[in-house]
Amino acid sequence: MTTIPSIKPLAIFLALSLTGCASLRTQPPDTDINALLQDRGGPAVQWSQYEAIPADSEVINEWLMSPISPDTAIRIAMLRSPKLQQEYARLGLARAEVLEAVEISNPRITLLRHNLSPGDGVQRSVEFALPLIDLILLPSRSKLAQADFERARFDTAKAVLDVALDVESAWYGYVGAQQVADMRNAVSNATDVSAELAERFYAAGNISELQLNQERAAASEARLEAGNAMVDAARQRLALTNLMGLDSNESPWSALDRLPLPVAEEDEAEELIAIAREKNLELLAARQQVIVMQASHKSVRNWWWLGGSEAAYEREEESDGGQKSGPSLAIELPIFNQGQAKLSRSQALIADAMARLRAAELGIENTIRTNANTVRAHAEAVGIFRNSLIPQREKVLARSQQEQNFMLIGVFELIQAKAKEYDAYQGYLEAVRDYWQARVELTRSVGERLPSDKVKTENTQSVEDILTPKGGMEGMDHSGHDMSKMKDSDQKSFSEPAPADESKKPDDKKTDDHANHGVKP
Repeated sequence: MTTIPSIKPLAIFLALSLTGCASLRTQPPDTDINALLQDRGGPAVQWSQYEAIPADSEVINEWLMSPISPDTAIRIAMLRSPKLQQEYARLGLARAEVLEAVEISNPRITLLRHNLSPGDGVQRSVEFALPLIDLILLPSRSKLAQADFERARFDTAKAVLDVALDVESAWYGYVGAQQVADMRNAVSNATDVSAELAERFYAAGNISELQLNQERAAASEARLEAGNAMVDAARQRLALTNLMGLDSNESPWSALDRLPLPVAEEDEAEELIAIAREKNLELLAARQQVIVMQASHKSVRNWWWLGGSEAAYEREEESDGGQKSGPSLAIELPIFNQGQAKLSRSQALIADAMARLRAAELGIENTIRTNANTVRAHAEAVGIFRNSLIPQREKVLARSQQEQNFMLIGVFELIQAKAKEYDAYQGYLEAVRDYWQARVELTRSVGERLPSDKVKTENTQSVEDILTPKGGMEGMDHSGHDMSKMKDSDQKSFSEPAPADESKKPDDKKTDDHANHGVKP
């Protein structure tokens, strides 16, 4: 009976290889990502098993019972976002590649049995072989694989942070769209009042058919714009719902109805660039890729000649009972293939990684400067609306109310002034929304929360406060100006003037004091 000999050197190599593979877990824990995220003001990942969604319905339903804030929306996404699951699946693939990289080829056992002729003897041999290149490069491969996984960890942490920022931006988009829809509905109501009054004026013979149709057209346009705004709000809500990973059959949810005001002082672009150079995960991943490629090139340059070399141990039993055994070494002769392709490929990969790094550095710095200027421009626009345009529109409306009371202008001018005031408020709310979405993009380009995020700000008025004010912001109180809630008795005083003879009824070519008063919200 033939026995396989004890091969201590190869057993040691096997033990080393198993140790290298066992040092890497097949599934990375949450802490591998949370340390990077929390250091950048990002959300904590509460699960990382991409095989199944955790049982969290009760917790999420409890959160959905109250109007959700950006933070709540992000917390929900961290539990439910399909995009987040995809990113963790990618991290699992990266870990699989790491495990594969540190593995050595399985040992090969060759069993031979030869019948001798002439004669009755049998010759037996056993050969145990391992690839020499795998054994020699195992330590360096393990280090290289760990470095590459570190790059994958940066990429995944950035993807998680991007998911959180996408949710935050979608929240601002939805709340802003819903506010615009509410304002367009208010303008539509005001133009409906204007059109109704025009009908009464025309019936009384005080305006022409042209003027009546102008008011009707303005009301129709306002209704169309209100409908489009509601559709956009529904579309924004759907985008946010999908990003959070919610099912439309789950508990209905609502969002807070107001946005925060801009911060008092914006961050300087150069300060943010300095932060990005140290913290931006895209830059860290690009730098790590250069390190990986350089280490890979060094390994290829030093060991390319080993190629298909292998170490083996063979034991042979002769037919006469004699035995012979010993190690063997097979080395590939670099005659035809001297590794030029491998070296050229590794050098090209280094050049590509360095070019990507330079592109990332340049792109991030330029993007930060542009985004910082965009944030400042939106902040300035909010200030113009808040401190100039809205107070000016309110003064126009107040003066128009006085002049209308003294019959110096018609009711259509008053309604037009109110509609323009609504337009100013709508522009203000849109500017606030654009400001916060621009800050989200600035945060994305920096790679961590902005220093100015630590300063809490007050909130804007809600649309309900604007339409039915109860004090509101200083200089913005416009109570009593809501023409969409004009009482029927007030409308009657303007829509039922003294009877006029039919012969004096104006036609389309005649003009009066109410000409060109169409409301164009």
